[in-house]
Amino acid sequence: MTIHVGFLVFPSVQQLDVTAPYEIFASSPETKVHLIWKNQAPVVSSTGFPLTPTTMFSDCPALDVFCVPGGVGVNALLEDGEALAFVRACAERASYVTAVCTGSLVLGAAGLLRGKRATTHWFSHDFLKRFGAVPVHDRVVRDGSLITAGGVTAGVDFALTVLADLIGREQAEAVQLALEYAPAPPFRAGSPDTASPAVVAIAKARMSASRAAREAIIERLAQARVVTPRQR
Repeated sequence: MTIHVGFLVFPSVQQLDVTAPYEIFASSPETKVHLIWKNQAPVVSSTGFPLTPTTMFSDCPALDVFCVPGGVGVNALLEDGEALAFVRACAERASYVTAVCTGSLVLGAAGLLRGKRATTHWFSHDFLKRFGAVPVHDRVVRDGSLITAGGVTAGVDFALTVLADLIGREQAEAVQLALEYAPAPPFRAGSPDTASPAVVAIAKARMSASRAAREAIIERLAQARVVTPRQR
């Protein structure tokens, strides 16, 4: 039986949030991976990598795994009614509802994180509470059928975790071995807990504009939720 995995792709998505777990799932036998957007025109990632959707909202098949990746483009998605409605519809049908990096915030904007344990990229982690989530500082966090991953490269760990559920641990480990996923980074700078203060400052400065825009959007969403129909 074919396992269907779907990734939402959108303008300014973080390329590795999609392609890293894509490679894991696509390396498994009898698995079909879909790239989903409103239309099938190519979208350009935040780093200029073009991605061509294979499936549209209107003809998306039933999915076993639905995943929302992150990236700068998440900011626009947080206020995109059509995209959020699609996310909610997928969440009702998929066996696993998942996100990588700041894609978790999109699940939050769709109303899917309330009371749920979740994680996201370290520089947006404090936003999780704004969506009613229970923030957890782990690389992969599972709350029933909801599975979220930390920043970018955590998508590999997330995909292997889900794959073990779908086809068994031994088969998932075979995929890991075939891809030689045995991380041994040259620096201990992959977390704000291990990076030097100078490196953390550089990284925050580079991401500060996107974070400021995201914070303003989330504040607008919060204000909209407290406005009553009469006040509108």
